[in-house]
Amino acid sequence: MEVEQLEAEAKATAAKHVINMLQRPGQLEKVEQYKRRVSRKKASVEAMLKTAMQSQLDGVRVGLNQLQSALQDIRSIKENLKWIEESFSVVPELYMKLQDVRDENMRHSQYVTAMENLKHIFTVPESVEKTKQWINEGKLLHTHQSLTDLENSRDDLLYELHKLPNQALADKIMLKAYFEDVEQLSHLLEKQLRLVLSRTLNTVRKEPTVIVTALRIIEREEKADSFTLQRQRQSGFLPPGRPKKWRAMALQVLEKAVAQRIEGTQVDERMDNKMWLVRYLELTRQLILEDLRVVKTLCVPCFPPQYDIVNKYVNMYHTCLSQHLQDIIQNGLEGNEYVSMLAWITNTYPGAELMQHPELKVDVSVIGPLLPTELVEDLQQRYLKYMEGNYVEWMQKTLETEKADWGNGVPPEGDDQEGYYHTSAPIIIFQMIDQNLQVTKTISQDLTFKALLLSMEQVTQYGKMYREAILEFKIGHFEDRSQIPYFTQYMITIVNNCLHFTELAQQMKQHYWRPGLHDNEAGMKLEALLNTFQHLRDEAAKFLLEEAFLDLELHFQDLVTSKWLGNNIPVDTICVTLEDYFQDYIHLRPRNFDYVITEAQNLVAKRYISSMLQRKLSFKTYEERRDAAVKIMKEAEQIKAVFIRIAPKVAKFDSPFEIILSLAEVLKSEDPEILSLDLHGIVDKYPDVTQDHLTHLLSLRGDISRSEAREKVAYILKNNKSRQRPTIPKSIFSLIP
Repeated sequence: MEVEQLEAEAKATAAKHVINMLQRPGQLEKVEQYKRRVSRKKASVEAMLKTAMQSQLDGVRVGLNQLQSALQDIRSIKENLKWIEESFSVVPELYMKLQDVRDENMRHSQYVTAMENLKHIFTVPESVEKTKQWINEGKLLHTHQSLTDLENSRDDLLYELHKLPNQALADKIMLKAYFEDVEQLSHLLEKQLRLVLSRTLNTVRKEPTVIVTALRIIEREEKADSFTLQRQRQSGFLPPGRPKKWRAMALQVLEKAVAQRIEGTQVDERMDNKMWLVRYLELTRQLILEDLRVVKTLCVPCFPPQYDIVNKYVNMYHTCLSQHLQDIIQNGLEGNEYVSMLAWITNTYPGAELMQHPELKVDVSVIGPLLPTELVEDLQQRYLKYMEGNYVEWMQKTLETEKADWGNGVPPEGDDQEGYYHTSAPIIIFQMIDQNLQVTKTISQDLTFKALLLSMEQVTQYGKMYREAILEFKIGHFEDRSQIPYFTQYMITIVNNCLHFTELAQQMKQHYWRPGLHDNEAGMKLEALLNTFQHLRDEAAKFLLEEAFLDLELHFQDLVTSKWLGNNIPVDTICVTLEDYFQDYIHLRPRNFDYVITEAQNLVAKRYISSMLQRKLSFKTYEERRDAAVKIMKEAEQIKAVFIRIAPKVAKFDSPFEIILSLAEVLKSEDPEILSLDLHGIVDKYPDVTQDHLTHLLSLRGDISRSEAREKVAYILKNNKSRQRPTIPKSIFSLIP
């Protein structure tokens, strides 16, 4: 049914194909061509089918032949297995029959071993004595050969006993007792080898053959150890005294000798020589350098390659030196010994003077740091603690010297070539800091950074102690001004010193500040240091002016009073007194002088304006008010002229006395409109002026009631606030309550 269905589908498909090919009349002419094409295609398909069928038939034929061969092989194997099974059944009986042969073979083996070792067995005492003689004479190769023969004889006999099924313990004990001296010889030879190896670095210079002989013996024993261990894994027998592990013993002896050389280099103690550590470290450097040269040039040809003797010695010196230095540190270091130790382990040891010496070129990254990182950091912290103690001691002494100078009744002698007062305290302190930082630079940048932070902290702390001393000095002086005749001169010195501290701190920053190395902490500490001395400079300058203004207090109180109207004595006295004090102020450094003059201007202007606003005077007529205003203007110009003579650059720039002139214009004004304009001008120019200031000023006129003055001022201030104006810095009004 399937064939018929397939045939029907093929005919239907062929009919469709013919219909598609013969859709047009012109295509009938190509019918013969189409028939030939289909015939060729049919023949090709039939050929392919024949080929495929032939290939399949060949594959089936080969498979059947292989199955036939496999069947024959299986039959043959089955017969062989049956024969083997039958043969195994007679093995137990054969084993019992051969027992006598095995026993005889065992006896024969023992007799052979005994015959081979007979000469050694009979001559053991003689051989032992001869071997001892060779040891005493230093003939190590002869000694080892004789010892090897004796040990082989003993071990072979013990091995034969071990192989017996019923081992006799008495025989083993007897053999071991008979060969007891052999093990003693082994210990004597080992002792001699230890002695030779402990002198390796000295012996290799004169008699390298002695070292080579010792190493040959050790390597032979290593091979013997390897053989006995392998036999133990096979038979369970291990001869007495094995494994000897003389190669490990040799390395232990070498390491012990290195440790003794490291420890023996220390020839001094602290009580005998203050430079004991420096001397020890230098001797150690020379010793290690020379020894490693010997190892690299003379030991390498003597030692087998597997010893890797250069790296072995480098590691031994590294380990032993590290342990000895840790012992020294544990016993305690003092003072500059911390610097010596840190500089040596950080720079000298891994540097070109030792491990990176051209003749050594040791890779320090492989052997690691000489001391643990934690111990190095602990050393740094101890050194910084020692440095801090020195700072505290030196700064206290420096401050005590300063305080003693203030009260000794002698003027300051610290004039420089330009006549500015100063003392050596800032230079002394920063020289000490520079010396410490120079020392830490020889160790590491990290330690230098830590020392820099510590130095800035200590200078800041000194600034706080300095301030307390200055306050004490100032209070004592103002309690009794006759006790300290040169207060002004010493305050000038203090002001100059404070500025010098900030300048030296900036220089220190230039020398030791590294971009990218210092974090926010360092910046904050430097800022704290600068701020401390900047504020102290400002405070000391105020103390300096406070003395001058004490003398002027009564004259300031006389300003803008009824007594003041008739004479010029208060202002004349103020001007003369200021000029007198300013003669001393020329010993201030320029920046300080400008600051003090600026502060003096502000103080004088503040006191003068305060006197105007206190309303100690009442004007009854416009003429009185006008005359008073003119007098105020004249005196403001007079005081300003004094400051211009003393410091023209400061006095001519943004002078506070211009405010007094503006206030005088308010007093002088007669027209209400002009008065309002003057008030607006003051508020525009000085935005920190308050309602109280202007109210008191208008009250001084005497022609405006207090309530009216408040209303006028409030209106002006309200209009001013509604206007947008650029930010103007504060004026003297912010200082007047």
